[in-house]
Amino acid sequence: MINSRTTYSFSQNLLRCTSKKLILLSVRTHMETKRNVPLIIGAFFAIYVIWGSTYLLNKIAVAELPPFMLAGVRFTTAGLLIFGIAALLGKSLRITKKQLGNTILVGFLFLSFGNGVVVWALKYVDSNFAALEISAQPLIVLLMMWILQGKQIQSSSIVGIFLGIIGMYLLINQKAVLEQQNAFLGISMIFSAMLAWAYGSLFVGRADFPKNFFVNTGYQMFMGGLMLGLMSLGFGENWSLPTSWSAETKWSMLLLIIFGSIVAFTSFNYLLKNVSPEKVATNTYVNPIVAMFLGSYFLNEPITLQSIVAAGILLTGVYFINTRKKIMLYSRFKK
Repeated sequence: MINSRTTYSFSQNLLRCTSKKLILLSVRTHMETKRNVPLIIGAFFAIYVIWGSTYLLNKIAVAELPPFMLAGVRFTTAGLLIFGIAALLGKSLRITKKQLGNTILVGFLFLSFGNGVVVWALKYVDSNFAALEISAQPLIVLLMMWILQGKQIQSSSIVGIFLGIIGMYLLINQKAVLEQQNAFLGISMIFSAMLAWAYGSLFVGRADFPKNFFVNTGYQMFMGGLMLGLMSLGFGENWSLPTSWSAETKWSMLLLIIFGSIVAFTSFNYLLKNVSPEKVATNTYVNPIVAMFLGSYFLNEPITLQSIVAAGILLTGVYFINTRKKIMLYSRFKK
């Protein structure tokens, strides 16, 4: 018969073992987090700075190449290169039917529609304007999380939404923008692409994909590129060989494939699995600034005072949306 002393001793030993396991697990988690910090920092640099430069590169290339053909060649080539690199590194390219279906959907949302439509829109709006409009992406992500996931919107985020709406109005309501032919078509196309990116960002966080981020990116690139190729043929775009492209277009395409696609998009997928979608969307802090300076320097795109004011308001709104800190001003109203 088991007496109370034996039971007490067993309980104490069980408690000690459990405590040791919890401490070891905590230490191991902390070590893994510290190990991931350099990767996370590098990934954020890629989606901040490299993606900021892709507006310029796409603007240069789309002046000579049809938009869907441009994006299709870019992503299909990048996907094939990723498969080749993964094979050399000994990574398995095996994928389940469910994972393949998910990569096709995400490839469409992020690349075929999300990126392809933005490239098309660059025919009608400046690259710095496109980057500024897309800087409202966290606002779209937040609203979609509220609508689809029922996530409560905090007081600071409400301020961010209000500032975002004002910033977007000031950005679009400019004479330099309104006078451009088909400007509203370009604006609407970019907005629809932002919706696709926002939904894709939420979907990736909970969907099943290949465990290796590099392989996952390769499938998304390849499938998205194939769909863009079909879209190009469906729209009757005229294809051309790289040998007929100008040197500027060739260099733009090369940089888009290696850095804008392989490096930046792999970083994007890695971050979506390791940090929250709202934090990933903060690349819009830096992207428009990089795009504005590059567009102004290389393409002589105008930077108006109203654009600067709109950018400041938009980015302030993005900060309020993403900050986790309590704001003293609003804590007073809760008393």
